[in-house]
Amino acid sequence: MSGQRTVLRGGRVIGREANVDIVIDGSRIVSIGRAEPFKADRVIDLAGLIVAPGFVDAQINGGFGDDFTADPESMWRVGERLRSFGVTAFLPTLVSTDFETIAHAREVCVAGPPPGYRGATVWGLHVEGPFLAPTRCGAHDVTKLRHPDPELVRDWSPATGVAMVTMAPELPGAIPTIRALVSSGVVVSLGHSDADHGAAVAGFDAGASAVTHLYNAMSTGDHRNPGLALAALSRRNVTVGMIVDHIHLHPTTTRAAWNALGPSRTMLVSDAIAAFGRQDGTAGSRLGDKEVSVAAGAPRLASGVLAGSVLSLDAAVRNLCAAADASAAEGVAAVTTVPAALLGRTRLLAPGEPGDLTILDENLGVAGTVVAGDPDQRLAERDA
Repeated sequence: MSGQRTVLRGGRVIGREANVDIVIDGSRIVSIGRAEPFKADRVIDLAGLIVAPGFVDAQINGGFGDDFTADPESMWRVGERLRSFGVTAFLPTLVSTDFETIAHAREVCVAGPPPGYRGATVWGLHVEGPFLAPTRCGAHDVTKLRHPDPELVRDWSPATGVAMVTMAPELPGAIPTIRALVSSGVVVSLGHSDADHGAAVAGFDAGASAVTHLYNAMSTGDHRNPGLALAALSRRNVTVGMIVDHIHLHPTTTRAAWNALGPSRTMLVSDAIAAFGRQDGTAGSRLGDKEVSVAAGAPRLASGVLAGSVLSLDAAVRNLCAAADASAAEGVAAVTTVPAALLGRTRLLAPGEPGDLTILDENLGVAGTVVAGDPDQRLAERDA
């Protein structure tokens, strides 16, 4: 893609002006406005479409029959197909497993994609466990859980493949482990936790900056004894992940959380599993080493416990807008600028920024993506 110049002509920038030209040179945006006529390798007509920054999924366990914990190499197969759902960057998420599997997944991540890869960019792993509370482990394998220890994570960092870790702050060893991870540049998210208010606050004070799937697999408490969920809502510097499929959260709960958080702290994640992209009711799907069945849009273990989702990130945006009366720009921020800021990156439409874009129709359906300046086939077919 180096040296290719693409003009995306006549689209509307999300939340801003219409009839705008975006010029991408190589992998970077070089101008936004009315482009003067000049030679370009491609001119793609976006009339009637909306241009947004590329979507980021900070928690996804797999899709299209592949599970990242069972087969870390599958992150590249899944990444190729995620572009169809507007995702241009993601964190392959591992459920609780052994440290050998985590080490292998880190190697796969650091080695990078295979030749010719055109999929969504991997920004590092989200290691969800094994430092989780047994009483709140949900669909995770309780036999794989461990107490946190700074020694176990001493070589974890974004440079070695780990971008985010979910853990329970009340466990023995949790606070020094949070500090160690944060000092290495890893985002720590609190979740799968029975923390009381004091333990939750201690986790945030130690450097945790997010929570994993709000209200699910965490202490909620009440008005006199708030748990992790209410502690997170009350902290102005904490980013809150939510699975807005109307199953993990009732629409009223989504709206109440949105009213507390606003557009700067709400992060939508899919938490999608291998069953994502397959027919509803499919048996034999998995999450880690557990078999999962899907019915009525909900993946569950045989016990009935929810096991991730089959939610696409674009559907999550539409669901948030409907449930919380959020604007399209606010809903899109929850899958672009908010997760990017949490992970120490930018996700803006501006000169000098990466040419990672998601193109939407007026109903917020995905019409195409651009990754590092490379338009997908749907957009290529609009080449003027």
